[in-house]
Amino acid sequence: MNQVPSSQAKETQDVIVRLLTNIGSRKEVEQYLRHYTSVDTPKFAVVKASGNVIHNSLDALASSLSFLQKVGLVPIVVHGGNLQLDHALSQAGVDAPVVKGLRKMTPAALEVARRVLHDTNLKLVDALEALGTRARPFTSGLLDVKKNDSPELGLVGEITGVREAAIAQTAQAGILPIVAPLGETSKGQILVVHADVVARAIAHALKPHKIVYLNESGGLVDESGAIRSAVNLAEDYDQLMADPRFGLESRRKLSEISSLLSELPPTSSVSVTSPEHLAKELFTHRGEGTLVRRGEKVTRHDDWTTIDTPRLRALLEECFGRKLDGAYFDHKAPYRVYLADSYRATAILTLEDGVPYLDKFAVTSEAQGEGIGGSIWQRLRRENPKMFWRARAENPVNGWYAQNADGLYKTAKWWVFWCGMTGFGEIQASVERALGMAATFHDAPLAKTA
Repeated sequence: MNQVPSSQAKETQDVIVRLLTNIGSRKEVEQYLRHYTSVDTPKFAVVKASGNVIHNSLDALASSLSFLQKVGLVPIVVHGGNLQLDHALSQAGVDAPVVKGLRKMTPAALEVARRVLHDTNLKLVDALEALGTRARPFTSGLLDVKKNDSPELGLVGEITGVREAAIAQTAQAGILPIVAPLGETSKGQILVVHADVVARAIAHALKPHKIVYLNESGGLVDESGAIRSAVNLAEDYDQLMADPRFGLESRRKLSEISSLLSELPPTSSVSVTSPEHLAKELFTHRGEGTLVRRGEKVTRHDDWTTIDTPRLRALLEECFGRKLDGAYFDHKAPYRVYLADSYRATAILTLEDGVPYLDKFAVTSEAQGEGIGGSIWQRLRRENPKMFWRARAENPVNGWYAQNADGLYKTAKWWVFWCGMTGFGEIQASVERALGMAATFHDAPLAKTA
């Protein structure tokens, strides 16, 4: 296996550490060093780029892929070509209707598709080579296929095998594999395969560290175009798939991703982002796109008896950076406690004058990036439409709280938020109740450990 010379590798690592210091946290820098700087165990990433991305963002795509290779995450690229194919078929006067999301491939359409996909592949290869990044086109000899059984689809292939050794050897030699969605039957016939299906088959064969879908939306979006930052499939999938506000294309893609992740190790994840934001999405907890993981369940508890309170105390103190009152679990009677199975996120509600009060909401930075905190918040709001809470005036999360509350009241020390209340008397009573509560964290921050 060819390896980057040690001095060049060290220089590249220094560049990425400086970059992450600017866009991320110390923990994220440490995570990069832990995961991506071992030359003995190369980390593969399967990257699927749509034809639209190649047409409209070729330079950004090539730059991002080159960057990934330099920082130790070896990209294996699968590309589409629908935009280019639409134009070429129109120019050639060839009719190729779309059936069940797939284009019907007549012999005439297949001839055009092969030419278009070869050209698209070489455009990306040339763009990478222009940046000094070696790339190899794979337009045949990689995917074993058979003709699908549907006469409606014509010459569209179903993958029966992936020659993953050729991909791995190419990537390990420091050359980026650029894979066109074309397969070959046992009789040598070339068939078109859906690019997402190709990416999935390669991911299944190689078990990559990351799977990335690049699109122009920059993530999975709702009907307003807003990007969902993270999806915890264990908790969010059913709710999102039933939500008509979550875009139809996003639901289709989420279904594919869920099926893909079910076949991969639990540590695998899928990112959906744009070429411009690829580094931030992959290397920081906040990201810039949509991160999808198999995730974990959030359990609702009605008392402390089913909870490991020392672990919960550790979570609260880590997130708030202050020591929790020693008698907290003796004096606080919980109404509902939402707790991630990993003890990395929680929401603790008490009942104050008959109204749910959010006494604690704590999420580690890693769990934020995985969408677990968002999962807890969404469930909390669904099951408790009326509630109130307070936060210290200097709390950096107050801006987010304000966006997700129906109203707020500020004092020099506390901000009080509420949801689901309309009557002035109820709001006033809740604000007074919140401001009158004794603090359950010590004022002095916890001493930082080296």
